[in-house]
Amino acid sequence: MPFQLPDPTTPFGERVAHRLRDERIILLTTVDTKGMPQPVPVWFLWDEATSTFLIYSLTDAKRLTHLQQNPRVALNFDGNGSGGDIIVITGQAQLSPNDPPADQLPIYVEKYHDFITNSFSTPKHFASLYSVALRIHPTAIRGH
Repeated sequence: MPFQLPDPTTPFGERVAHRLRDERIILLTTVDTKGMPQPVPVWFLWDEATSTFLIYSLTDAKRLTHLQQNPRVALNFDGNGSGGDIIVITGQAQLSPNDPPADQLPIYVEKYHDFITNSFSTPKHFASLYSVALRIHPTAIRGH
């Protein structure tokens, strides 16, 4: 059965839809060669058309080595500081060489304009560093 988001007319489904649309940071957890979870904050786009996450990575990021050995990942949003508003998504990651560089994806540049300008000066500079596109294919979602 293909992955489906929760019904957006439910409170949980509404929160999921809001956070997929508006959040800028999600934690991506991979597993290293010793079996230890390795969470890292990443920028992302939720692609409704394919029901996948698009994430750009540095070419020398350890997560790429982790994913070669174990493509299973978890994504989660920060909670509300009181143990609530938890959303955890599990799935499989894969390299996505057919995705355009980040600077050629207007929706990505628009979403991260301030972050890119403050940290990398230009979208082109960001894309030259974060040049590996990853697609996360969700398999399950849970939260409260």
